[in-house]
Amino acid sequence: MFIETPTNPQMQEADILELSDVAKRHNLLLIVDNTFYTPLIQQPLKEGAHIVIHSATKYLGGHNDLVAGLIATNDETIAEKLFNIQNGIGMTLGAFDSWLLVRGMKTLALRMKKHEENARSVSQFLAEHSLIKEVLYPGRGGMLSFRVTSSDLVDPVLRKLQLITFAESLGGVESLMTYPSVQTHADVPKEVRQQIGIDDCLMRMSCGIENAEDLIEDLRQAFQVER
Repeated sequence: MFIETPTNPQMQEADILELSDVAKRHNLLLIVDNTFYTPLIQQPLKEGAHIVIHSATKYLGGHNDLVAGLIATNDETIAEKLFNIQNGIGMTLGAFDSWLLVRGMKTLALRMKKHEENARSVSQFLAEHSLIKEVLYPGRGGMLSFRVTSSDLVDPVLRKLQLITFAESLGGVESLMTYPSVQTHADVPKEVRQQIGIDDCLMRMSCGIENAEDLIEDLRQAFQVER
């Protein structure tokens, strides 16, 4: 069983303990993508998951200057198999990439605290804005999504952003805005996107570690568009 919690970009959380019980009953491995929450917010191995994966490019690296992945397990048999695969095919990080990742993880706790503080402030601002019809924020972490009242707002808003960058990644010190229907989920057929809630009004924001008031002011001025 492979799950992502919270999901991207709907920000839906899964009950890892419950799913681990299902996996145990059916003799399955439970694999959890914990990229959004990092080990500081969520520790799936302690809730029964067998394998946890991270896009270390994101929060663990934290500076948008690294491409890396991470696999964690507390099962010795699985760990040995993973080691043998990596040792055999050589798909491991180089020395400098490893150094960048270690450097980023040294400040992870400080960064996540600020990411989360900013996301809470931004989500509150968006929830009260007349051009936003829904905010998707689970109450923790630095990621949130929201729906504008009309897809016609998306292009002018993205063009007006000044501090926040229109880009596809997440988890770095800079705040990024993404439009899932034409970026992260562009290869998903439109009818499927509609069924799973990724419509043309949905936008996703990775809150960085800037001053929260500056982020809110940037969003405020960006939403000052002609209707």
